[in-house]
Amino acid sequence: MSAPGSAPLLRAAVPADDSEEVGIGATPAASAVRAARRRDRRVYTRSHPVLFALLAATRRRAVTRIGTAVLVNGAEPYRHGLTRIPLDRTAAGTTGGAARELSTGGTLFDQEGTGHRATRRAVADDLGAAGVERLRPVWRDVLDRRLAPLGAGGDVDLVPLARELAGATVRALLDTAGDPKDIAAAAAAAAAAAVRDHLPGPRRPDTARAAAATARLEALLAPVSGETTESALRAMLAVAAVNTTVAALPRAAAWCANAGLWEQAADDRLRPALVGELLRVTAPSPLLPRVAAADAELDGCPVRAGDRLILVARHAARAHDQLPDARHPAPPAVAQLVFGTGPHACPGARLARAQLDDTLAALAPHRPIVVRARVDRRAALPSWRSLTVQATTAPRSPENR
Repeated sequence: MSAPGSAPLLRAAVPADDSEEVGIGATPAASAVRAARRRDRRVYTRSHPVLFALLAATRRRAVTRIGTAVLVNGAEPYRHGLTRIPLDRTAAGTTGGAARELSTGGTLFDQEGTGHRATRRAVADDLGAAGVERLRPVWRDVLDRRLAPLGAGGDVDLVPLARELAGATVRALLDTAGDPKDIAAAAAAAAAAAVRDHLPGPRRPDTARAAAATARLEALLAPVSGETTESALRAMLAVAAVNTTVAALPRAAAWCANAGLWEQAADDRLRPALVGELLRVTAPSPLLPRVAAADAELDGCPVRAGDRLILVARHAARAHDQLPDARHPAPPAVAQLVFGTGPHACPGARLARAQLDDTLAALAPHRPIVVRARVDRRAALPSWRSLTVQATTAPRSPENR
């Protein structure tokens, strides 16, 4: 991963030069949405240029073999890759493999059979409807405090807000005394050191640094009770929660600002559908690296045991060619693909939707625009390093609503 450079700042809701790229006859709304998509692509083209070029070059084919790697873009092959092909969940180059390298304990990502099901049940209990409602006051407090400057005419950088929101949620979820900002920073460092080593493109693997980052994270996540037998699972949950939240929330807010979606975000009836659409088009975890454990076939393409599968959630969910539309959203079966599918689907989907719903509801009264933005060139997932917004309208007082 290259060090952060001096990427040009992005200013205003829609850059002036974007208007020249809109086709003849496009409506202002269509122009804004296309400009929003172009801006969002920058988190890929500036932070993961080699990966994005590879994905773009192969996205028109449902399944493509490149050497010993099989890129899976189509929705059905993607589902089959996760549910019908035996996977080596501890192989190098996979999420489970990264987890295994950084800790000696089993984790949610590399377990199979009874152990995996028991772990998932425990996580599902904490992240079910009741668990999410228990956690909701935690992130709402962060939103109220962090967004207060918008009401006074100030600017707010949504990236540190997302970090604190994620760190505070993890602290409450795991019952730890660690500082939310420290938890978020350690989770980001662990992910950047480990996960990016397994992505295509130039990189400098540093397992020692990744292990040190994870050790720091595990120390921060030590439960108040002092019990530490599940330190690996706690660390990986924190890594997943923090990095996907920091990737998703600012990008979703930028979509609303750039595409003129605040009216939909303010509508309690439309906002749930908008949340699903924004998670679909941002695809916080755009690909899932896996390794086949047995010979199989995907959409006519032979898969051999040991082949690396690159399951592209972004393409399977049609994030690249179907713009977000809360009034005509993608079918749930398609939108859900950004969270995986089958027995290994992400257990945090409900939490992600609730956090984004509350974030959009809190931002919508201000109708913010993006005034500054910079891509994060170090993050494990395509993300903004900073995304500063400014209100364009003052929220109405309760008596005038």
